[in-house]
Amino acid sequence: MIVDSYRFLPRSFRPMYEGRGPFPGEEAPVWAPFEKRLAAARIALLTSAGLFVRSTQPSFDLEREQNNPEWGDPSWRSIPANADAAEIGVAHLHINDEDIKADPEIALPARLLDHLVAEGMVGSATAEHLSVMGYQDRSLDGWRQETLPELVAKLRDQQADGLILAPA
Repeated sequence: MIVDSYRFLPRSFRPMYEGRGPFPGEEAPVWAPFEKRLAAARIALLTSAGLFVRSTQPSFDLEREQNNPEWGDPSWRSIPANADAAEIGVAHLHINDEDIKADPEIALPARLLDHLVAEGMVGSATAEHLSVMGYQDRSLDGWRQETLPELVAKLRDQQADGLILAPA
């Protein structure tokens, strides 16, 4: 079964992909000031590639998404920063996962972040990073009510000062 990802894009994304720009009133970027110097900040990563640790975590629900292509699994996974590439699985119907399976660093650049920490450009990295399935139900109800508060709590528990989104 081929899933047409563009058919199910949220309303606010369609004009960008169709070359028309954002809808009126949606032009301004979402912005939050970053209070710390990066060299003193603890940074977490968030990938939307549907990564999970095969030996200890369930896959994202691809079967339900195949049966209902407008739905995306709103759950999330915590990926240890030191996870071995061989342990990382990919569960996402809207991306070609072959390159990510060969090198998960493409979707979750934890080693690159560690390198920036070692160079002193970044203060520190969180012990665990976050993974979600980037394709979501149009309403985003599951995200707003459950996923987002859980992700924020996890980031606060890890004392993250900033989050880098690594989209798939």
